[in-house]
This record gives sequence, C-alpha cells and structure tokens, in this order.
Amino acid sequence: MPRCAFLTTDTLDDFVTYDRQAVAPLAALGWTVDEVPWRAEADWDAFDVVVVRSPWDYQDDPDAFLDVLAAIDASTARLENPLAVMRWNLRKTYLRDLDAAGVPIVPTRWADGLAGADLDGAFGAWGTPEVVAKPVVSANADGTFRLGPDPATWAEALVALADRPCLVQPFVPDVVARGEWSVFAFGGAVSHAILKTPAPGDFRVQEEHGGVIRGVSPEPDLLALADAALAAVPWPEPLLYARVDAVRMPSGSLAVMELELIEPSLYFPYAPGSAARFAAALDALR
Repeated sequence: MPRCAFLTTDTLDDFVTYDRQAVAPLAALGWTVDEVPWRAEADWDAFDVVVVRSPWDYQDDPDAFLDVLAAIDASTARLENPLAVMRWNLRKTYLRDLDAAGVPIVPTRWADGLAGADLDGAFGAWGTPEVVAKPVVSANADGTFRLGPDPATWAEALVALADRPCLVQPFVPDVVARGEWSVFAFGGAVSHAILKTPAPGDFRVQEEHGGVIRGVSPEPDLLALADAALAAVPWPEPLLYARVDAVRMPSGSLAVMELELIEPSLYFPYAPGSAARFAAALDALR
C-alpha cells in the first residue's frame, strides 16, 4: 500500500484548510496519508510521495524550508511539486519570467528594500491613487500593505519592508468590487475555479481575513490566462497541482496576480469531485 505525506506546519489552528478531504479519495485508491509538519524530524524514506500542502509559516524561514524540501528530494520519496519548480516559485520574482513569456501580470516594480522613493515612483508611473507593497517571499498576505494617502500606513510599510526585497503594484479596484479568481489544475488538467471576495473594508481575500469564497464556472479568457501561465513554468511535465490567481484590470483584461505552485489551498468544498480529481492525479504518478 503506497504511503503519502502531506507536508504541513506544527499547528493550523489559525488557518482554514481542506486537505483532509482528499484522504478518503486517496484511501479508495489504496493510499495511506500522514500529515507531517515540515519542521519535524521525519524519515522521508518511509513515504512514497511527499506532497507540500499547508506549511503556511514557511515564509518565516524560507532557507530552512528549502533545506527540508532538498532533504525530501534527496530521499527515496517523490517530492511534489518538484523541487526545482518550488525553488523558482518561492520568490515572486517568477512574475518577471511570466511577463517575459508574454503572460499578462499586474504591473510590478521591484526594490531591494522599500523606501519612500520607491512608492513615489510607483504612484508617478501608474497615476494610481493606491498601491500594494509586499515582500518578495510571502504567504497569507503577511507583510502586505495597501497604501494610499494615509501617512501612518506608509510609515508602517516603510519600517516593515525597509530591509526586505519587495515589490510594489498598483492596487486593482476590481479586487474589492468583484473579487479575485483562482483556477486550479491537477495533473495539467483544469479541475475547478473559485471567486474570492474580501470582507467589507478589507482587500485580502483569504478566509482567515474574512474573505468569502464561492465556486464559479471559469470564463474562456480566464482559462486562456491560466493555460498561458502554466505553459510558462520552467518544467517540462504537467504539475500535480497548480493555482493561478487572477484579477480583472481597469482595462477589462485579466492579469495574473500570483501563480501558486508550492502550498496553495485547493478549496475542495467549492467544487464537487475536486478532491477525487486531485487523488486521481496523485495516483497517476505511481
């Protein structure tokens, strides 16, 4: 009987996770599943596959996290997604590669550490009333700031990001007006899509911040964007799992906000059969 580890964190008390919904479909295919925190002393050789699922504090020590992934990759277990893909995806500089490949992304400026000149330049370049600044390595909207005319928020962001590589993007109003779309692919095939809408007064779409989630049927332009983003990943084979987050720009066209290939929530409850599709994609790796 093949054995799978879902790589997680020490505690998920502050998070909403759905990975256990894939356990029964995997069991029906003959798999056993263990949840293993990424900081645990584990015998990775004891598993046939280790699937990175919810290590949602990895951004606190990304180098240690990559060391663990490398140890898993060096074991007899198969690491999913592949280590090279996750190394590429860990830093949001992958957006540069998507842009170079012709994939529409939200316009982005980069800084080794946030300074007032970076914000002044962003406002001047885009003529936008608000921008978003966040670290190059981040998850769960940690360290993300929505910046407008409020000097107190500017001051907080400049302190928090002063010594961290970061990016600045124009704030896209449709995030709060309509929401942010996510498209999920398992084994290279689109499984489902959702729309995430932030709570009133917020711009973060995660459930932990009050976001509201609902399943949707993806429009053709959303599917085309997802296909283009996945085609730009520097890996020759379909990935076990992938999530493309997109937003509609003021022009009306869609752009990639994030391409999540490490530990995205897969939102199984919002698409009947999606957990079984994930299980089938994993089983196909045998």
